[in-house]
Amino acid sequence: MQELTIFQAIVLGALQGLTEFLPVSSSAHLSLTPWVFGWTPAGLGFDLALHVGTLLAVLVYFRAEWKALFLGGLSLIRHGRAVDDAARRAGFIIVATIPAGIAGALLSDLAETVFRAPIVTACALIVMGALLWLVDARAARVRTLETMGWRDALLVGFAQVLALVPGVSRSGSTMTAGRALGFDRSAAAVFSFLMSMPIILAAALVKVPDAIAEVGVSAPLVAGVLTAAVSGWLAIAVLLRFISRTGYGVFAVYRFALGGVILVLIYTRGGW
Repeated sequence: MQELTIFQAIVLGALQGLTEFLPVSSSAHLSLTPWVFGWTPAGLGFDLALHVGTLLAVLVYFRAEWKALFLGGLSLIRHGRAVDDAARRAGFIIVATIPAGIAGALLSDLAETVFRAPIVTACALIVMGALLWLVDARAARVRTLETMGWRDALLVGFAQVLALVPGVSRSGSTMTAGRALGFDRSAAAVFSFLMSMPIILAAALVKVPDAIAEVGVSAPLVAGVLTAAVSGWLAIAVLLRFISRTGYGVFAVYRFALGGVILVLIYTRGGW
């Protein structure tokens, strides 16, 4: 991981926090911002360190839900089966996490190299934006989280695998899958937020110690993580209110615009 200035770290932290929970791809913003402004890339280790900030945001915002999920998980272990709604919800989170955990272990090298190419990111932004818009406009809006089944959790989990490609968006892919399964916008968003915790925690435990060992707990690292935590909390609070009234269309438009700008920049820099 290369050393950043505190200003650069704060900018990246704010981008991480604001875009982790919006269906616009935080990894795309983190990988493209240094490329656009000519900064030295901080690397995947710093990006994952910023995820610690958004992890704190989702833990604090949904603290009541996490308490129930923790107790549900204990019940699941004790009885070997889901005996109540909390245990069932905890099981769904576990099931939804498995596909991305396996894919992350198998494809980590590609995620750090090939998948981070600007042309791949631009295409993923546009294609996933179109899919998000189409599914949100046409899907039914009647299901709540209380109607979720094991098949639903697994399918949303497989959708999360696509987020290994910057530009796809973890929240975008999982919310799109949730909407395609007929969940209402708020239910799809809440499950997406909750299922982010295990995968972010696992990635942080694997990669962040390497980043710290390389440069230590530096001021830019701390500034970036704290900024990501605050901006992430704000993003969750705003998004849950916004999408219930408006939908995901505005995020699709933003993805189209950002993808188009990136393609123009690649062309002008002779990068086709």
